[in-house]
Order: sequence, then C-alpha cells, then structure tokens
Amino acid sequence: MNEGTVFSPTAHHGHNIKRLREILRVKQDVLAAKFNITQQAVSDLEKKAQINDEILEKVANVLKVPVEAIKNFSEDVATHIINNTFSGSALLCNQPTIHHNDKLVETLEQLLKVEQAKNALLEKMLAEQKQVT
Repeated sequence: MNEGTVFSPTAHHGHNIKRLREILRVKQDVLAAKFNITQQAVSDLEKKAQINDEILEKVANVLKVPVEAIKNFSEDVATHIINNTFSGSALLCNQPTIHHNDKLVETLEQLLKVEQAKNALLEKMLAEQKQVT
C-alpha cells in the first residue's frame, strides 16, 4: 500500500473489529443478532488478536468494509494522519470546540467511505475486464 494509508500489517483483528464497529456506530448486539450469537460472544471475538478468514469475511460483510480494513487497520496511523492533516489548520481555529474523538470518528468514517468507493470501482473494472476477455 502507498504512504498515507491507515493500515498496518501488525494489527489486532478483534480490536480492529471493535473500532470499525464503533466508527460505524454498530452495537455489539446488532452484530450478535446478524450471526445468531450472544453479545458476549461478540465481545470475546473482539478480544482475539487473530481471527480466521472465514469469520473475518462474515464480519466484513455485515460491517460493509473490506476484509483488509479489519486485518490491517491501525488507529495510531489514522491518528497520525489526522493530526498532521488538521493540526494548526486555520479552518479549525474558528470552529466550535469538538471533542477530539468525535473528529477522529468523523474523519475515519470519511476515510472508510473513500476506501469503500475505491473498492467498488475496482470491482466494477475487474468485472468489465472479465467480460471483455
């Protein structure tokens, strides 16, 4: 991946599921209902460092994110990007005070939407290329 992405190959899968779920404002009980498991089972899943690909695929589908986002998301990298992007910005000086975590969540949601749009475009291009060949 290129410089500036919010991904890291040493990420904790369960923590990443939790953070992405929180960013997307999906409650544990909603995720549990989708998998027909308990909320406690979701909580236990979010504590696992490594999760098998089959489960990651199912969670990614429910959260509507790429599996790679769960596997490689790094909050530290995302925070670094946000801090470097927004610190000292004249646009933020005249803004009402917003809790830093709220701004982080908003920015990560925007980054996630961009990644989803990019993936959708790539999938469309691949499908079109397969039709040509």
